[in-house]
Amino acid sequence: MSTEIKSESWDWEVDHRTKWWNLDLAELWAYRNLLFRLVRRDFLVSYQQTILGPLWVLLQPIVTLLVYLLVFSKLVGVSTGSIPPILFYFSGIILWNFFSDSFIWVSSTFIHNSQVFSKVYFPRLVVPLSLVAGQFIRMLIQLGLLGLMVLYFKLFRQVPVQINAGLVLLSLFGITGLSLATGLLFAVLTAKYRDLANIVSLGVRMLMFVTPVLYPISVIPEQDRWMIYTNPLTPMFEAFRYGLFGEGDFTAMQLAGSIGGSGILLLAGMLLFNNQKEKLMDVV
Repeated sequence: MSTEIKSESWDWEVDHRTKWWNLDLAELWAYRNLLFRLVRRDFLVSYQQTILGPLWVLLQPIVTLLVYLLVFSKLVGVSTGSIPPILFYFSGIILWNFFSDSFIWVSSTFIHNSQVFSKVYFPRLVVPLSLVAGQFIRMLIQLGLLGLMVLYFKLFRQVPVQINAGLVLLSLFGITGLSLATGLLFAVLTAKYRDLANIVSLGVRMLMFVTPVLYPISVIPEQDRWMIYTNPLTPMFEAFRYGLFGEGDFTAMQLAGSIGGSGILLLAGMLLFNNQKEKLMDVV
């Protein structure tokens, strides 16, 4: 009795083995519709059963802006140079909220999605990518309001505005890459050690004080500025403001180092996340 073995082919093969270099970008692209659906779901769920709905995307940074204007501009008297305080603070708030929210949400990927990961297979990177994409959409809406503010000051207040779209885009994508990279690295760590989630939250708050969100670098004594420049976000924030307002304290080398370092960190984060994604399901 003879048996005939027929060869079969599959589109995808799922097994238990994990390797450092098996990033299957083709598979990730095949699940792009899932990514879009997750972004849409998260955006809608965030504002369901709320009175103002998506208007909170604008109201939250506006309220924060009013507080900063009152405290740092009026009471403390921090100078923002030739940039109007409302534009200086609002630009910093938008960038900082995008980075911090993206980082915190991505760093909790395994904690918040353990039930889904244990029941359904799909490329795990889809979830952190959808979280960052959702925050990016919120940031774009807020940048639209910032653009209207810039246009108003240019037309009616005669404030010189020097738009450099290349620097603006470079800064945005650098911040996006850094938030995703650090989020992926801490997603693995917080899945293994839950108390690190508290340290992450505290660390983000402290990081804000060494990032030029509330003050321009020019108000920092020169001998102490090295502490600010050790933060990779600093050149990207300064380049963003320079791209919009023509004023920012950074060098091309600093910006290239921050963006290059973010790219290397992103690759490391994706490889670590990909290598540990299945092993962590036994932990969470």
